[in-house]
This record gives sequence, C-alpha cells and structure tokens, in this order.
Amino acid sequence: MSASTISRQFARAALRTGARNTFATSSRQAFRQSGRRAYSSEPPKQSSSSPLLYIAAAAAAAAGGYYAFTQSSTPKVFVPTKDDYQKVYNEIAGRLEEKDDYDDGSYGPVLVRLAWHASGTYDKETKTGGSNGATMRFAPESDHGANAGLKHARDFLEPVKAKFPWITYSDLWTLAGVCALQEMQGPVIPWRPGRADGDVAACTPDGRLPDASKGASHLRDIFYRMGFNDQEIVALAGAHALGRCHTDRSGFDGPWTFSPTVLTNDYFTLLLSEKWSYRKWDGPQQFQDKGKTLMMLPADIALIQDKAMKPWVQKYAADNDAFFKDFSAVIVKLFELGVPFKEGTEPIAFKPTNA
Repeated sequence: MSASTISRQFARAALRTGARNTFATSSRQAFRQSGRRAYSSEPPKQSSSSPLLYIAAAAAAAAGGYYAFTQSSTPKVFVPTKDDYQKVYNEIAGRLEEKDDYDDGSYGPVLVRLAWHASGTYDKETKTGGSNGATMRFAPESDHGANAGLKHARDFLEPVKAKFPWITYSDLWTLAGVCALQEMQGPVIPWRPGRADGDVAACTPDGRLPDASKGASHLRDIFYRMGFNDQEIVALAGAHALGRCHTDRSGFDGPWTFSPTVLTNDYFTLLLSEKWSYRKWDGPQQFQDKGKTLMMLPADIALIQDKAMKPWVQKYAADNDAFFKDFSAVIVKLFELGVPFKEGTEPIAFKPTNA
C-alpha cells in the first residue's frame, strides 16, 4: 500500500471520529510523504428542457417553489421543506469522497471555493454580484482567472441538480459550500434558501475577487467593497486551512496546512509559528515553510505584516472556538450578500452526516 493511500485513509478515519486535534498533529509526517493528487472532471449534462418549462421553473424558483409538469401540462407547485434541503445536503455529503484521485481525496475544498467565489463578487454600492444568480455558469465570468478550476466543482454538482431539479443553482452552490465546511469538521453554518438564477446579462466584471499576489491595501479594497471589516477579512482567510493551490489554476502550488480536508485554526497557528521564506522556483512569488511542505501566498503573509490585522490572526491562533464562532458568522454574511430573501425566511441548521 502506497504512502499516499495510507495518508488518505488515515486522514479520513480521523475526520469521521472527529479527533481534530489528534489528526492535525499526528498526520503531519504522513502528509509530508504524500504527493499531490490528480484531479478529474466530467462534462455537465445538457438540459433538454423547453423554453416554456425553463421560464415557468425560473418563475417558480424565484417564488420559492418549483413547477412540476404532468402529462396533462397542469403545473403543480412544489414547495421544498427543510427536510428536502437536508436531503440535498446529504446527497452532496455522500459524494464528497467518491473519487479517490481528486486532490486530497475530497471535493470539499473546491466546493467551498465555488460558493466563496460565487458570493465574493458582490458590490454594495451597485448592488450587483453575489451568490444570487449563479452567473459563473456563463462566460465570461466562468473564464475569469480567479475562477480557474471551478468547473470541477460545478460539474460535480450537476448530478445533484439533476436529482433535485427544484433547487436553483444559486442555492445549490451555497448549500454545497455549507455542506463541505460542516462535513470537514467545521462549525454549524445556518443557511437560508431563496436565491434565483440569473442570466448572462448579470455576469460581473473581472477583478472583483481577491488577488493572492497582493497585500493588505488590495484586500481592503476588495473586502470593503462587499461591506466587510478587518476582523472579517482575517476570519474569512481561515478557510485557507482547506485545500491546496494548483499550478494549472492559480499558478501557485501546494497546501496551506497539514490537514487540507479538515477545518481548524491551523492556518493561523502556522502563519505565526513557521518561518516563511520565498520559494525559489519558476512560478509566481509564494512562501514556503522550513520543511518545504507547506506554502503561504503574499496575501496570507500580509495578514501578519499589517498592524490592524495581525491581532486577529493571533486571537484565532490561540482560540479555535473563537475562530469557529466568527467564521460561521462571516461566511453566512458572505453567502447572503445581495440576496433578496422573502420576509420570514428562516435559516436552516443542517445536521452533519458525520456527527
């Protein structure tokens, strides 16, 4: 049995038992021995829906329901319940690790990135962008450099959309992000339905998402535009505990932490405890730890160089519970930016399948 397989199986066992701290410590040696995983993707299934059906379904979705057409062409409105959304959650959770050869054995991190990037285009002044619309389905937004590689996440969710056709892509993508975070041992994240899918006319311009090669000034420009403050910027950055960078996507390479499929405050502790130096390679500027196993991006290092942001890094490094509390609140805010929820829409607290 290869070292990569041993490492992956050990990580999953630790994930399911919830031994977060034990995993973060004892898996490091195994993680150092494992190589990068390949990735795979399948093309999305083409819809055969007629324009009339599409228009009716879109109208129903905007109203919180879904039209099911019978043989007599009499529409019946299906109004999803909390249990229906939990079924969608469970379907996604059950498929997160279905492909062993995808990255570190889980689609979780790339689903978080999809929900994040779909939501992070919001502009509070123009009231455009955000998760409402799922406009990354269309070019040119799908081709923006910051969204490179997210086709894998969108394709992954196509079978789920086919099984639950009543859910909008906008709701599906954010629900998938919540599911991934909770299934990767993150905090409970309340989620509300009610997003409607838009068309290509609603695509946002390039440049609204953070550039990882930039510093604190750029981060403030991007996040203040959405309505976030310094504390919230740092809390959101904690999602970098998950996943890894790919040279064929962002151009950067490597994971931030030793446990890239388990959400912890390790991102913050490693930022402070490791000695980060420039990596000598042909790719874009990034930093590496002394063991040349982990990496940080210029935007990550900026958090400990900025006098206003560093105290929040120190707080979250010292207190995982404080990080989880603030992270849950700010990710809810991110996923709901610009969403015109109907009055009285109650949040849903999904039950994790690994609880």
